[in-house]
Amino acid sequence: MNIRKITRIMKPGVRDPRISGIFQSSSKNFLNSSLSGSARLNHNKPNERKLSKNTPLYKTKEAKKVRYYIVEKYVEYLKKLETILEKRFPGAMKVYKHFLEGVRLFVTDTKEFFRIVRLLNTPGKSFQDLSRQEMELYIQMPRDMKKVAPILLLTALPFGTAILPLTHMFPRHLLCSHFWTAQQKSEFQLFNLKHRLTHNRPLFRHLQSQLDFLRNQRLYEQWREVIAMIGSGQQPPVKKILECRDLFTSEPYHLLYISRNHVIHLCKLHEMTTGVFFRRVRLAERAYIIKEMDRAIAREGGVEKLPLDALRKCCYIRGLNPADVQTEEMIRYLNNWLELSSNINRHCYSLLLHAPVLLAYNSPSNWRLIYQEKTN
Repeated sequence: MNIRKITRIMKPGVRDPRISGIFQSSSKNFLNSSLSGSARLNHNKPNERKLSKNTPLYKTKEAKKVRYYIVEKYVEYLKKLETILEKRFPGAMKVYKHFLEGVRLFVTDTKEFFRIVRLLNTPGKSFQDLSRQEMELYIQMPRDMKKVAPILLLTALPFGTAILPLTHMFPRHLLCSHFWTAQQKSEFQLFNLKHRLTHNRPLFRHLQSQLDFLRNQRLYEQWREVIAMIGSGQQPPVKKILECRDLFTSEPYHLLYISRNHVIHLCKLHEMTTGVFFRRVRLAERAYIIKEMDRAIAREGGVEKLPLDALRKCCYIRGLNPADVQTEEMIRYLNNWLELSSNINRHCYSLLLHAPVLLAYNSPSNWRLIYQEKTN
């Protein structure tokens, strides 16, 4: 190429057709390559979507739908499970449901018991701030918790519910009143009361055996008359018993002076444990609580205001068999008890602990309960 041609190409505004052709062809090739590349990219997008679907299976919509379906069916199955089990295993399901109801009642009373304990530990609070029912619960729950705790611990273990048939077979030994039916409550309470009342005779013999020691006491004749009335099958009036209350403030009937065997019989009469330590202290505390329960009955309107179930329970606690007893007789007995209790102070708690013997030793209902097997 000569200099003229080069200068012509280099001049501004002058285009050489061959050079423009070269540029046009190169631009076309670039556009074509770009278009083909974009086409290839666009063509690969469906593949990218397919790859995005290769994420974990449990995150896909289909998997979620399956999970929702399974959960929905499982919930429906659980709703129907109780009905299915009741049809196939009616006895086992009845025991299981009854046990769960007992656990619910037991937990409720346990919470109430600890609330009462916290209240009694509050400065300025005492048993006088409690109702009759709260004090009855305070006495009952420690015994129930000790009895039921092993069963509840075992059932909490894996496969622990396998012992439920055993509790169904021996409810009186393994469970407490929260788990009993109404019939079982009546039957087992009478059984326990019968066991308690068998200690009346040994206690009466202990009281009788101290007459010679009291021969020179000024209340000897009055007390001998009370003992003679009980021994002959009569019921001494409350006034005669109260005339002799000073005998229980010192030797030989005060809690500090009665014999070890005498103490054990008193503990069993009041359904208390006969542990080695602090028997007399625990008996004095029980007498105090019983007296406060009697005061609570008076505060709440008297014996006549008690419902029938509460009336029976009060008689049961105080040593009278409430089975087959007229309501009037229960009211009369509790009124006599309250009269005796209201005239007793802390110095003669021993008299209150002996009240079941002094007031109900010759009760026909107690006699039938203790000796019905022998008379039959």
